[in-house]
Amino acid sequence: MVAVLGITNVWTYLIGTVAIILLPGPNSMYVLSVAARRGVRAGYGAACGVFIGDAVLMTLSAAGVASLLRTEPALFMIVKYAGAGYLCWIGFGMLRGAWRRWRRPAPDQAAPGLAAAAASGPKPADERNPFRRALVVSLLNPKAILFFISFFIQFVQPGYPHAWLSFLILGTIAELVSAAYLTTLIFTGSYLASQFRRRRKLATALTTGVAAIFVGFAVKLATASLG
Repeated sequence: MVAVLGITNVWTYLIGTVAIILLPGPNSMYVLSVAARRGVRAGYGAACGVFIGDAVLMTLSAAGVASLLRTEPALFMIVKYAGAGYLCWIGFGMLRGAWRRWRRPAPDQAAPGLAAAAASGPKPADERNPFRRALVVSLLNPKAILFFISFFIQFVQPGYPHAWLSFLILGTIAELVSAAYLTTLIFTGSYLASQFRRRRKLATALTTGVAAIFVGFAVKLATASLG
C-alpha cells in the first residue's frame, strides 16, 4: 500500500471518519441542544469547545499519552466514570432548566416589566458557558479517546520520519468533517428554536428528551470497556 505523507490510506480514513462523526454522540447532541435553546452564536461557542477538545485528544494520541489508557485500566476507569458523571450532571441540569421555563409565565401572558426582568435575569445552569461545557464533554468522552487510540493512529505509516505531519493532516480532516456536521446541527437547532420559541410544551418536551439522551449516554459510558 502506497503511503502519501506518511498516511497509508487517506480515503479509507475519510470515509471512516465521516461515518463515525455522523453517529449521534454527546458532543453533537450538546451542540444541537445549545443552538436550539440559545441560537447560532452560542451553538458555535459550544462547537469551538468540541474542536479544541478533539484537538487535545488528537495531540495526546499522537504523543502516545492516550494509549496509556490501554495499559493502565485504572486510568480508563477514572476517565470513564468522570465522563459519565459529567454527562449525567448536564442531563439533570437540562431537566431543571426545562422545569423552570415551564413554570415561568409565557412572554405574551407576563407583564412587560416581568418579561424584561426574566429576560435579563440569570440564565439556568445548563445554559451557562457552552464553550467550557462542550470542552469538558469532549475531553471526558471515553469513546472519543478510544477512537483516537484504535482508529486515528492506524493510518500513520510506522517509521515515517515526519509523523507529526501525518497526524496534522489526519487531525485537520477530522476537524473539517466535524465542523461541517456541527454547522448543520447548529442551523437546524436555530430553526427549531424559532419554531418552538412560543410553544413551551413542545420546547420543554424537546429539552426533556435531550436530557434523557444525555443520561442514556452517561449509562452507556459507565458500562464501556476497553475490549
